[in-house]
Amino acid sequence: MKEKQQFYVIKKDVLPEVFIKVVDVKKLLEKDKMLTVQEATERIGISRSSFYKYKDSIFPFYDKGNGQAITMLIHLQDEPGILSDVLNNIAAAGGNVLTINQMVPMNGIAIINLCMQTAAMVMDIEEFINELEQLRGVQQIKILARE
Repeated sequence: MKEKQQFYVIKKDVLPEVFIKVVDVKKLLEKDKMLTVQEATERIGISRSSFYKYKDSIFPFYDKGNGQAITMLIHLQDEPGILSDVLNNIAAAGGNVLTINQMVPMNGIAIINLCMQTAAMVMDIEEFINELEQLRGVQQIKILARE
């Protein structure tokens, strides 16, 4: 009987360094197709055997290849133009809004539930979320689900 796989979401700062480096090697190999595994592991500072041991077991939560859609809860200041700025950034990054729901603003905060396609994005999800968080009026972003 095959054992059921279990998955956990763990904060990056508590992971052993080798796991972070494995992800870094994977990103480097994806970015530069001419690199060998040996060259990438040397640049990042881990052994090839460590890379091969863990490469199929660790993935960034925001890894674009792991999902085609993401659902976010976004807290915005209730001011004209802020939601428009968020939507413009989604479009500029190659995202496609599937659904968007806004609750009635209370105490100057508008809560947006937004689902978007990520397959055609020109940047990884983590970088995209970081950029959104820097926009004027964006107070908080929570990832609710991924396809």
